[in-house]
Amino acid sequence: MIFTVYRFKMELTIMKSLRTFVLNCNHQAMCITAYFLFFACALASLCAQGYRPGIEAVTDTSDALKGGIFKFGFPKRLAAGQPKQTPEQLAGIARDAALHIGSAPDDAGSIATDLPYSTTPDAVAKALRKVADWQIEESRRYFGQIWTWCPLYSGFLAVSESLHDPKYRNVVEAVGNKFGWQLQSHLAGANGQCLGQPYLEMYLLTRDPAMMQPTQSSLDAWMATSQAAPTFGEQLGKKPAGEDIPWWWCDALYMAPATFARMYAATGDRKYIAYLDKEWARTSDLLYDPKEYFYSRDASYLTRTEANGKKMFWSRGTGWVMGGLVRTLKYLPKDDPARAMYIDQLQKMASRLAEIQGPDGLWRAGLLDPDAYDLPEISGSAFITYAMAAGVNQGFLDAKVYRPVIKRAWVGMLHHVYARGRLGCIQQTGADPEPFKPTASYTYGVGAFLLAGSEIRQMKRMN
Repeated sequence: MIFTVYRFKMELTIMKSLRTFVLNCNHQAMCITAYFLFFACALASLCAQGYRPGIEAVTDTSDALKGGIFKFGFPKRLAAGQPKQTPEQLAGIARDAALHIGSAPDDAGSIATDLPYSTTPDAVAKALRKVADWQIEESRRYFGQIWTWCPLYSGFLAVSESLHDPKYRNVVEAVGNKFGWQLQSHLAGANGQCLGQPYLEMYLLTRDPAMMQPTQSSLDAWMATSQAAPTFGEQLGKKPAGEDIPWWWCDALYMAPATFARMYAATGDRKYIAYLDKEWARTSDLLYDPKEYFYSRDASYLTRTEANGKKMFWSRGTGWVMGGLVRTLKYLPKDDPARAMYIDQLQKMASRLAEIQGPDGLWRAGLLDPDAYDLPEISGSAFITYAMAAGVNQGFLDAKVYRPVIKRAWVGMLHHVYARGRLGCIQQTGADPEPFKPTASYTYGVGAFLLAGSEIRQMKRMN
């Protein structure tokens, strides 16, 4: 602390001296030199205090030129403080680390300075490669079958298609071969069914029956059984009392429906669509708020509120639902009677989220009380960005309205990519907003980022 105060006083003294020299200098060359020294000193001082250059201005060159140094340079400081984590939360973080699905070191190094704050296809491709390559090296030895890996595998497939690079698809194929294209269990619930999405995407690319048959067998058994195996939430004792629907928590709308939609695409059998429509409707009736246009996490959250008295809606839970909507709609039959409901919910959720987008382009863990959270939450923000970009690409969202929203969100996320490729500010596994470190990185958030960037590249090509 003493060193920090002394350093700040020293920097302030130097900058004041340089400023005085600039204002009183009559020699042009010396004046210009002193001006750049002043700027460099100011830049170094602000960066040392946690500021990042270019958060807003780099989204548009003309804005940067018009906005002046402070719009171009430092509109936002990266938050460093965090509420104290409870023993239960710390235990959850330790469990996640033991499963090798993420980590939150005290020091992850510096933020990347080599990524253009732009949504041009080349700029997005550079960010995708940087983050995907880091994650592969970080996780290669630990790739598993639980739900936390599934968005990452789907993200790898999306990046492979977007960049025309088989390297990332090969990673997913190796995972499938490692597990014999099996889900986590034969009678898997929604979380376990999520792995079927990348498996079936691989099948649709190759038409290799081995990639599809285990998932088909599992889904058929799940639909046929009269007493399904306990869900992940039931096993943890977290299922709300009195609820007997299979997708009783909003995250399930990402995990399962898109798997059933892909199975329909693979087989042409509409029984998979009939099942997902029926179960989505039951979950929507239970959890969807038709006034706020968001889903509660589960029935136990229907009456929970934030510190400001507003209802609690978790950004990652909202991102799960929106991601599930666009991933389901992609393979849903055009004549499906539930299609209009899915599109309507996507449009209303996107519109509401655009209204409450943060100045940094991102969303906090608690959507309706952003002032209570000093850090943006990247997994929720990334899933939301992905869904908006996919919604534009699929023709459900107005490109003129949402492209600026998507652009701000993408640039905002880039300010949480570290020099080696780690994507930070991702909340650990949980069910509602919790404190996390700026360095926290987890596989599902990285997968959402890769999905978002891939859709943004496609959006740019289409428009």
